[in-house]
Amino acid sequence: MENILYKNTKISFTDSGKGNTVVFLHGFLENKKMWTEYAAFFSEKYRVVTIDLLGHGESDSLGYVHEMEENAQAVNEVLEHLKIEKATIVGHSMGGYVALAFAELYPQKIQKLVLQNSTSKEDNSEKKLNRTRAIKAVKQNYVSFVSLAIANLFSENNRTRLSEEIEKVKAEALKTPLQGIVASLEGMKMRKDREWLLKENRFPVLLILGKKDPVLNYEENLAQIDDTTAELVSFEDGHMSHIENKEALKTILFDFFE
Repeated sequence: MENILYKNTKISFTDSGKGNTVVFLHGFLENKKMWTEYAAFFSEKYRVVTIDLLGHGESDSLGYVHEMEENAQAVNEVLEHLKIEKATIVGHSMGGYVALAFAELYPQKIQKLVLQNSTSKEDNSEKKLNRTRAIKAVKQNYVSFVSLAIANLFSENNRTRLSEEIEKVKAEALKTPLQGIVASLEGMKMRKDREWLLKENRFPVLLILGKKDPVLNYEENLAQIDDTTAELVSFEDGHMSHIENKEALKTILFDFFE
């Protein structure tokens, strides 16, 4: 585990393996530990970098709004530090938003892009309102908000089957400081629409969606890859494909990285 300073703020990351680089970016209320098993698996063939985004894991918060662009610049600082010129980026949920911001800022550094349970669409007015409500809720009852938020990421039929894994995810999520949660909600609420990036077909894109995702409407998010060369993989489960569909996801990613 290593750290760099970005704008005098600690950014924590891991770097393992050799070969072409794959960067894994976690989602909201998650941290780089979510990728531990994937890093061990893929580092046998690739150089794997996992990064704690601003206000998550062991990375510090930077102000009261963590814009996706700010996170992308922090990711770039890590890659510059590691002298990595080009990488495939896998972003889960909020990590996908950061990956898209990175692709806009540094298109020459993207080899391939994976949006896992994520979207290039901006928040609509209803989702922005829900982010505002979430900020209020987490300030009122932090533990209750985090616990409920995590459980709601899994499809209903998996909540019993994966109860042990869900508790582990909750335990990590509860390490996320309040400032990191609020700043990320503010940043996600104000993020730009980046569907145009997928339409330009600059680099290979893989979109992974869950048909029973409680967070991202499956049908709505199919439209973003119309008239693009992006590949689509659909699972029958929820928002947490890296847990709900672990072995299948490893195979799919491995094939896409080739």
